[in-house]
Amino acid sequence: MESMSSVQRSSLRFFYILSCIALAGLTIGCDGAGTDRDQSLEDFSPEHIYERGEYELEQGNVSDATWYFSEVERLYPYSNLARRALIMQAFAFHSGQEYEESRSAAQRFIDFYPANEDAAYAQYLLALSYYDQVDEVGRDQGLTFQALQALRTVFERYPDSVYADSAKLKFDLAFDHLAGKEMEIGRYYLRRNHFNAALNRFRVVIEDYQTTSHTPEALHRLVEVYLSLGLTEQAQTAGAILGHNFRSTEWYEDSYWLLTGKGREPRATGNSWLARIYRQSIRGEWL
Repeated sequence: MESMSSVQRSSLRFFYILSCIALAGLTIGCDGAGTDRDQSLEDFSPEHIYERGEYELEQGNVSDATWYFSEVERLYPYSNLARRALIMQAFAFHSGQEYEESRSAAQRFIDFYPANEDAAYAQYLLALSYYDQVDEVGRDQGLTFQALQALRTVFERYPDSVYADSAKLKFDLAFDHLAGKEMEIGRYYLRRNHFNAALNRFRVVIEDYQTTSHTPEALHRLVEVYLSLGLTEQAQTAGAILGHNFRSTEWYEDSYWLLTGKGREPRATGNSWLARIYRQSIRGEWL
């Protein structure tokens, strides 16, 4: 977890003795007995309640920590600590992998305090709540799309924040993840000789995800598909693009031997969609 702004710049403090003294009047103690949610905290200052939230978070008691932070917000809604407590709720929920709750708290912070210096961190936490749920390539990618949207908001709305570069990196990784999904489906169809269905998936990678790490393989798979369909001109053109942009890869070597084994060579020809991409790449407009 990357550092947050003013809230995280001061690390969570060990204040076992302080908390026990400050909250001595409460039935809860600092001996691990747990938190009594039925007792009132109205007689305690926001500082004391907030500190207890920090203490519980440091001890790994996410549920108790978020309760104390929420009590600061409820009892002292107009205090400076209320703002800090709200973003700490989002942080604590995320630490406990309670992503929906983290998103909710982060969004409330953005809605209530859009000009606050921690708004960038709130948006970053919101994005992470999607990004950290991006599962293996074989699963539905709806969360990946949501992660991309939220990450883009971080570096577009807060370009000078300390979170912008990290958000861009994660955006690229999530984008690559989506291309991987297309490749997996394309390979599935290819193994079953469903060539047109496979072609459509690999074409999506070339046209929509051409800056990802999957592009060389997608071009090679197009060589395979087009040769299987008897469309040698398109196969040659795919091989030519692969050779122009990724000559040093194993995918070009494999495509080269496939083509030469058929008495062909990587060469752009015709006026297909691939031929247009080849002309663009030669002019430096592609990749």
